[in-house]
Amino acid sequence: MNLIARARSAVLAVSAGTLLGACALLSAGEESPNLYTLTPKSTFDPALPQVSWQLVVETPTAAAYLNTSRIALAMAPTSADYYAKSAWTDRAPLLVQTMIVESLENTRRIVGVGRDPLAVRPTYVLQTELREFQAEYFSGKPPTVHVRIVARLVRQSDRQIVASRGFERCARAAADQVASVVEAFDEALGGVLKGLVSWTLTVPPPRPLPDGVPFPARRGPPGGEETRDCPKSGA
Repeated sequence: MNLIARARSAVLAVSAGTLLGACALLSAGEESPNLYTLTPKSTFDPALPQVSWQLVVETPTAAAYLNTSRIALAMAPTSADYYAKSAWTDRAPLLVQTMIVESLENTRRIVGVGRDPLAVRPTYVLQTELREFQAEYFSGKPPTVHVRIVARLVRQSDRQIVASRGFERCARAAADQVASVVEAFDEALGGVLKGLVSWTLTVPPPRPLPDGVPFPARRGPPGGEETRDCPKSGA
């Protein structure tokens, strides 16, 4: 597939031998891109607790490079680019937020979850940061999709941080084609969602605590980073 890299005001020519060609920033006036979406998780450990509290999932924060509907890639650890004529159906943070909400709903273990605090009376707020969400070519071919989310669970009443944890997954695409890369995004994000949802439901007690009552010892995994299938930093 020959993808062409463009900035809004300049065209950068690259070697035709580069996989997928170069990449592009989609500019106004170009033909409509091919749109892609991702899927929520629908299967979880049946031992997950049934909780009687409600949750608001805030829109993930992200660097400007990721806060877009363009599908991001990196040819080197210090580069940033996008696939040409291809895009997500929404900005990446909003797409990920939707996947988190729907995955939590699919557990059938929570009374209420949403993105609007006016529609849900939350006991807790899930704050996330989208740290990695790109296809990486510098670790081999076809590219490896890298997804990393750092999460904080906050009690709504006093804004106390209950716990924080990172979730990271990588998945290599089956082929050097956008459709295959999107499938790898779905696999990597799916792994992150499964860990994030399970952690969110198991960290707080199943029933809301009265205001001012300290949290008991944490029931879920500790803080830190949960990483699978990703090369070590600097490797």
